[in-house]
Amino acid sequence: MTARSIALFLLAAVLEIGGAWLVWQGLREHRGWAWVGAGAVALVLYGVVATAQPDAAFGRVLAAYGGVFIAGSLVWAAVADGFRPDRWDVGGALVCLVGVALIMYAPRGS
Repeated sequence: MTARSIALFLLAAVLEIGGAWLVWQGLREHRGWAWVGAGAVALVLYGVVATAQPDAAFGRVLAAYGGVFIAGSLVWAAVADGFRPDRWDVGGALVCLVGVALIMYAPRGS
């Protein structure tokens, strides 16, 4: 169950960050409306993927995904745009991922 949840978070990150990046490229970098449209499709698919999380609590899933988004955005920027995160970026992302683990995977009573 945890492995499935992590895989869904990773897929959601690719779709949301990738979708936002495509919209950015289409509008800010003047690559055209096809890029914007592809980004919009990816963003809708992100919303669909998020609903597949095994935890039914929307707030918990979205809060945890926020940490995945932060870490994923830094990775995306490094790969796609040549951004080099510094030690504070990396440390902050790791803190966020610890928060994700606590929010989603901590043992809970009934």
